[in-house]
Amino acid sequence: MKMHQITAAVALIGIGIGVSGCDISNSVAATNAADAAPAAVVHDGKLVTLPATSPLRHSVRSEVAASMALEHPFGAPGTIEAAPEKLVKVTSPLTGRLIKIHHTLGDRVNAGDPLFTLDSSDLSTAFGDASKAQAALLSAQQNLERQKTLYEAEIIPKKDYEAAQMGFAQSASDARSSQSRLRQLGVGASQEGHRNYVLRSPIAGNVIDVAGALGSYWNDINAPVMTVADLSSVFLSAGVAEKDLPFVFTGQKVRISLNAYADQMLEGTVKYVGEILDTDTRTTKVRVLIDNRHGKLRPGMFAKVLFAGPQRQAVMVPASALVQNGLYTRVFVEQGAYRYAPRNVVTGVTAGDKVEILSGIKAGERVVVKEGVLLND
Repeated sequence: MKMHQITAAVALIGIGIGVSGCDISNSVAATNAADAAPAAVVHDGKLVTLPATSPLRHSVRSEVAASMALEHPFGAPGTIEAAPEKLVKVTSPLTGRLIKIHHTLGDRVNAGDPLFTLDSSDLSTAFGDASKAQAALLSAQQNLERQKTLYEAEIIPKKDYEAAQMGFAQSASDARSSQSRLRQLGVGASQEGHRNYVLRSPIAGNVIDVAGALGSYWNDINAPVMTVADLSSVFLSAGVAEKDLPFVFTGQKVRISLNAYADQMLEGTVKYVGEILDTDTRTTKVRVLIDNRHGKLRPGMFAKVLFAGPQRQAVMVPASALVQNGLYTRVFVEQGAYRYAPRNVVTGVTAGDKVEILSGIKAGERVVVKEGVLLND
């Protein structure tokens, strides 16, 4: 090899060694710089500490684990029912032919509004009976006055006068009965001789059922021709289990969910707690009053009523305080300024954004409720 070639090779080797040495120096410097950077979290035995230079000091937040009154709600299935006193099955006290139906399904009626009209021979008979009774009463009164005059003149014996008195009393009773019958039917003397009988609504509400047809003959006075109901308020009838009865009382406010409106919760008031226990189901009927002025609730709907239930004192922490660590759930308990101890806990029920702690911490201890996951191993 020539001398100038050897010189060039040596120069190249020197340059390579210089570059390599520079890279090694930079790597070592970077490693030292990383080791020198302050730690955000320091694990000291069983404690976790945030050093003065830790940025987590500005984000980690603690709150006191509070003892709160926790309700244990329970539910019962039920159905919506119309209030018994506001649902009337309208029957006709007379037989006859339906010649006019004044209202049909869904119509709103007021108390006293006509519902249907019957052409009834029974009405004519009732007027005839009243007229006969009134005539008999007049005759008995005249006979009593006549017998009284004769008796006072000692022309007839006392027994004849007493018989006249009894006849007058019987006639007066018959007249009162016939007039009472007309008043019960809701007709007056001005309608005497008429065959058309108008039956009126006893309450304000809506017509929810019509059984009679125009022109048909109605001969069953026990079968309803129409049904009128006021559904501005309805009842939920629920079967409450025997073990839950001590926590149900009249006037209690409850929440109600319905299958038809699963996304809505309604409120109601307990109006009646049954006094008889069903021995087959071990439940008692409880009636809950619900405001239905919006008209959404219909008798027969399935629903569930939620009672507040008994209360107990429980240690509660925000759900954000819980950190999952493998198979365990833990919280970080404040032990001093920026010093925390991890504790495994057993959780209970959830109420809103808080969780019950059954064991692991006590009321009054401060726990990390924000950024606790950054303190975890």
